[in-house]
Amino acid sequence: MKKHFKYIGWTAMLLLVATLSATGQRKKAEAIEVIRTNADGSGREIVVTVTPGKEHNHPLMAVWLEDTAGNYLQTLYVNESTGKGFFNYAQQQQGKWQPGELVRPASLPVWAHRRNIKNRLGNFMPTAQMPVPDAYTAATPPAGFVLMSRPDKPLQDKVVVMMEINQSWDWNEYWTNNKFPDDDDYKSSAQPSVVYAATIDMDAPAQKASMTAIGHGHHSGSNGALTRDLSTLTTALQIVQQATVEVNE
Repeated sequence: MKKHFKYIGWTAMLLLVATLSATGQRKKAEAIEVIRTNADGSGREIVVTVTPGKEHNHPLMAVWLEDTAGNYLQTLYVNESTGKGFFNYAQQQQGKWQPGELVRPASLPVWAHRRNIKNRLGNFMPTAQMPVPDAYTAATPPAGFVLMSRPDKPLQDKVVVMMEINQSWDWNEYWTNNKFPDDDDYKSSAQPSVVYAATIDMDAPAQKASMTAIGHGHHSGSNGALTRDLSTLTTALQIVQQATVEVNE
């Protein structure tokens, strides 16, 4: 009889844990935040909707536009800490994390290199001295979000909406914490950034396009190459469950 009750107790506990986990995931998916950037732009409003996946945990991200030939047009959004080169957890002092200036080349290397603005350190990340303008930055959303932004000027025909996302310290069996032991930039990233893309027609509003993962960035951000092979990524592909793009009237 005791064994029977013990079995029931463990079963109930497992069911409770599963229920709480499912509830947490449901609340995360429901917690949609609206982010508005570049409200003064004269182009048609572009809406990017991101539903978080089960591995979503305050990732860094950037959203930008390219033409269909792969030429960078402009940034629509980058999380504020990256865009300003200032993080709340920049360095440890006396065992505590302190805010301060910080650049993380491994975080969003494809966006940074395509933006192509070199800083005084010799890389392409924004710094406190060379930040991204306020119009294009906003706080990192804690879960799902809807980005509503406008191009600086009216655009015609088809453009490509790009999104790069990276979550720190998400090691896996391939991207281990000792894979590049002398590379401090890699150690702040682990699995490299994931890049998503969708093509939209600026002359055909209200048509929704799904963003798909098209590759990943360099593991330490030393270049802006886009590697198409995603076979080494695991949880990094579960940061985003779904992302869509549409053009408003």
